[in-house]
Amino acid sequence: MMFTIKNLHFKDILEIETMDIPKNKITCIVGESGAGKSTLLKMLNIMLSPDKGEIYYKGKNLLKEDPIKHRRLVVMLPQQPTIFDGTIRKNINIGLEFAGNDVQDDSKLLNALELVHLAKSLDEDAETLSGGEKQRLALARAYIMNPEVFLLDEPTAALDDDTEDKVMESFINKIKENNQTAVLITHSQKLAAKYGENTITLNKNGGGSK
Repeated sequence: MMFTIKNLHFKDILEIETMDIPKNKITCIVGESGAGKSTLLKMLNIMLSPDKGEIYYKGKNLLKEDPIKHRRLVVMLPQQPTIFDGTIRKNINIGLEFAGNDVQDDSKLLNALELVHLAKSLDEDAETLSGGEKQRLALARAYIMNPEVFLLDEPTAALDDDTEDKVMESFINKIKENNQTAVLITHSQKLAAKYGENTITLNKNGGGSK
């Protein structure tokens, strides 16, 4: 297993007796608003700690891991991704620098943009992008960091259905090709049914089910 959760409790938001997230699979997390989906992702990225309980990453106690090192292996894309001042090129390279990877030549950066169907110049100012374009830029940045795990919180929520399907299909196919793992929060039952190899439903009053 990539992640294992045991007897987790966090405020009045999450109550999980057991949960397994398999390695090299696409796990979709669904559930109504307020069920703790985003909170769970933050815990998997050591941005929040449970009040009690244990979270294991590849068999190791996650709460004893170095957060910075962990976030280089487990990259989280929040609902509102951070876009930095400057060009698209700069924004992608910031991700590479954080991951401790060498800066790539422009052809590889453009390949990452192509993967998420973002036809833009690397010299374009990232702040001029629309909300959906910023989401795709952040997705390209996460991809090129080459992590073990992607934690994706509604990564295509700002896209229309057609673009969402194209972006997710190419991105998920590449993850599978690379034997990587993804945990995807989505409000879309269609996306969960199409791409989820493992689906977990979180309930508002605590707990989860497959």
